[in-house]
Amino acid sequence: MASSLKSYLDGLASWNLPSRDRPDSGSTKKINLALQGGGAHGAFTWGVLDHLLGDERIEIAGISGASAGAMNAVMVADGLARGGREEARRRLAEFWRAASAGGDLPPVQRAVADRLFSLMPFATTPLQHWFEAMSHYFSPYELNPLNINPLQDLIVRFVDFDALRAGSVELFISATNVHTGRLRIFSRETLTPEAVMASAALPFVFRAVEIDGVPYWDGGYMGNPAIFPFLQTADADDVLLVQVNPVSRETTPRTSAEIINRLNEITFNSALISELRAMDFANRLIEDGQLSRRAGRYRKLNLHRVHLGGLGNRLSGASKMKTDYDFFELLRRAGQRAAHRFLDRHFDDIGQRSTLDLAAASGIEWA
Repeated sequence: MASSLKSYLDGLASWNLPSRDRPDSGSTKKINLALQGGGAHGAFTWGVLDHLLGDERIEIAGISGASAGAMNAVMVADGLARGGREEARRRLAEFWRAASAGGDLPPVQRAVADRLFSLMPFATTPLQHWFEAMSHYFSPYELNPLNINPLQDLIVRFVDFDALRAGSVELFISATNVHTGRLRIFSRETLTPEAVMASAALPFVFRAVEIDGVPYWDGGYMGNPAIFPFLQTADADDVLLVQVNPVSRETTPRTSAEIINRLNEITFNSALISELRAMDFANRLIEDGQLSRRAGRYRKLNLHRVHLGGLGNRLSGASKMKTDYDFFELLRRAGQRAAHRFLDRHFDDIGQRSTLDLAAASGIEWA
């Protein structure tokens, strides 16, 4: 599996990306972005965003994100608020460089990151197995008694939250209320460093992040990412979902690691699939005239998707914790190409119709 993945990624490195020059279409199209979380696999989303920001025909109206998707979301929104497209692209690149194993986190935080993220090569090692075993017996409160969160330094360093809150891009960051199990959406106006940290607080890696006395865990459990907030915005009728967790796999997991990985994929896609199912139902009612669009009470969204494709079947749960920059860079290139293919095929569909088959993406198998 490791050698197969390495060969596939080496192939990505040799790809020559097409020119960014585009024919003048005579119009700019607005879209909302829904960014899924998936640890290091969020570098694929970085590539998608980088390509979209480089295409003058696309204007980003709003972004919803969870976990790694939340990190990407705030970097883009902050960059757009402070300097425009190129600043957003630069901020994304600098964030992922700093987050990598070769990045410039302070020594104490880098040591914690190395322990928490179990930075290992493709092949598993006895130390990695030891860390994974210990994480099942000891909580972050025991393994990290000083509560050092390496993400906090990156968020505070790269994001000016005053500028972000004054920006024009709508933001919806997901977190999970530990006490109630409910989804909490932090909008642009209420966004803080703690809210972004909460969205990425995996329970076995980080302590719950307390906000106003309420503890929060990773937003991916209840909204990965949340799409329904875009029903309340009016700037764009289209949502592009960037999905980094495979929905389906062709093989049956057999080892304990494979089983845990597949369970995590199912868990982190379940909220999204349920939301897509609800949107499909609502869209059908609107089309049939059973729900009125008057006064903006009900609204039909056009849904689109960019995903890992065949690469997703070659990645595993272990690679979500891999943070060497070469790996990030390879995923970025894959994301750029995926975004390029999407725009080549579906740019004219934006603002006109959905290109994601909601019924197929969220359907139930009846026996």
